[in-house]
Amino acid sequence: MKSIKPGRGPSKYGFVISILVAVFGLFWCIMAGIGGAWFMIPFGLIFIGVAIYQAKYQYHNATSENRYSIFDIVDSDVESDPLDKKINHKEESYTRSNLSGTTASFCPYCGKQIETDFDFCPKCGHKLPD
Repeated sequence: MKSIKPGRGPSKYGFVISILVAVFGLFWCIMAGIGGAWFMIPFGLIFIGVAIYQAKYQYHNATSENRYSIFDIVDSDVESDPLDKKINHKEESYTRSNLSGTTASFCPYCGKQIETDFDFCPKCGHKLPD
């Protein structure tokens, strides 16, 4: 099965940006406290909380072997998807019925609708499962 994963470069960039957003949230809280706008401090705390969550997520995707799925298409035999274990994901069928009642097949690699007698996908060229 294919999964979609973020590249390591964009994840490292996202990690750095998340740290900068956390610093901005800290600056926001300090300036709101100095300026007497105490009601604005929760917004800075929200910035900090979201930034910490994003930094943790981006750091995991930049450094770990098994990343969370988002952008790059990767074979599961090359790199498994850790979210599959969490949600007990099973291999899904790539056929479905359309409104006219006939069965349409879809390429498991690119999603193009194909005829059921094709051996290879006409769009991406992968060998289709039997």
